Amino acid sequence: TQAWLAGDHYKWRAMRTHGVDESYCSGKKSDWEKFEQWAATVPFTMRNPLYHWTHLELMRYFGVNALLGPQTAFSIFSECAEKLQSPGYRVRDLLRKMKVQILCTTNDPIDDLFFHKQICAEGFEILVLPTFRPDRAMQVDEPGRFREYLADLEKVTGMDIYSFQRFLDALRSRHDYFAQHGCVSSDHGLAGIDSVPCTAGEMDKIFNQLINGLILQEEQCIKFRSFMLHQLAQWDWEKDWVQQYHLGAIRNNNSRMLLQQGPDSGWDSMGDALSAKAISFFLDRLDREGQLAKTILYNVNPAHNAMLAAMIGNFNDGSRRGKMQWGSAWWFLDQRQGMTEQLNALSNIGLLSAFVGMITDSRSFLSYPRHEYFRRILCDLFGQEVERGELPNDLPWIGKLIKDICYYNAWDYFNWPNDTRLDKRILDT
Repeated sequence: TQAWLAGDHYKWRAMRTHGVDESYCSGKKSDWEKFEQWAATVPFTMRNPLYHWTHLELMRYFGVNALLGPQTAFSIFSECAEKLQSPGYRVRDLLRKMKVQILCTTNDPIDDLFFHKQICAEGFEILVLPTFRPDRAMQVDEPGRFREYLADLEKVTGMDIYSFQRFLDALRSRHDYFAQHGCVSSDHGLAGIDSVPCTAGEMDKIFNQLINGLILQEEQCIKFRSFMLHQLAQWDWEKDWVQQYHLGAIRNNNSRMLLQQGPDSGWDSMGDALSAKAISFFLDRLDREGQLAKTILYNVNPAHNAMLAAMIGNFNDGSRRGKMQWGSAWWFLDQRQGMTEQLNALSNIGLLSAFVGMITDSRSFLSYPRHEYFRRILCDLFGQEVERGELPNDLPWIGKLIKDICYYNAWDYFNWPNDTRLDKRILDT
């Protein structure tokens, strides 16, 4: 239960929809009682990706081939819990079982990266790298929380932040710190990309209002986020990082449950306010200045599929293969139809062959079969078209494209450290 259900808002949402009380999701019921309620829910998840994920995870990690339901719940619970206490089932062993080679976490700039340093010092053969996620540094629509964040930033940097320039200096020092500890990418979780002109003088005034406890107007919040996104993107370009933007989610819709449980507990949904013009302005400015880093854009609303597939083509300038990427189907689109529509739109408008493939962003170390789920869907698309005669029956060539999308493109795209412990030939063996 702790390994599989804790913090998994995908499962929680299904259980709530099935009429399961919150005490069995995020509440204080025992591990067995929570598992029992999940097992009772699973047969009703048919046609939801949870049904496939659940049984793939049971098979791939634990060798359990039975369908999970009320009748099998106790035997499966007992078998899996026992195996998790046995040699070969530590978290690191689970990663080895899935042939993971690199694991990237998302980290706030104030994170001291203690555990990353510890894992590195231990010589763990799987590289565990941080990802720079500065969302809280731009949440100026909540001035109280932003000032708390400034205090935390002062502590970790040892700098007094009394001006906007000092704020930038402190944040830049953390960007440098992450780079020193193996970071090669940033990530942003945004409702949309704000991109309006704003001068340094305006930012000084806005920042002074913030630290003096004044509430900003919406226009000022937009200007602040616009300036910061551009500045952060420049730093990413300087270090040749990959910058990622997860766009379009509306978070914490249920204010009552937010107060009870806090964020990231399953009350988010897809939004509809993604502006193509703002994204274009943001990318174009960086491109004009010669400071557009490798970029991946993700959307959570399928209505934006074709727009993003077309947008990346505006800034693929031939300087490197697949510089601009439209990221894999994410969150609410992380299912068969969502993945198929994303792959088809990218194929129709761009080059699927240059795609860097699937990203699993769940909180569970038992979620890696989602990569298999993606690979099966990808191979099925190609296989159907080969059978219909729409693509050549050339297994070596199509096999190469599949392996590139699933593995080699990402290796060529991200600047992961070269390390003799890593064997990039895994797919060929």
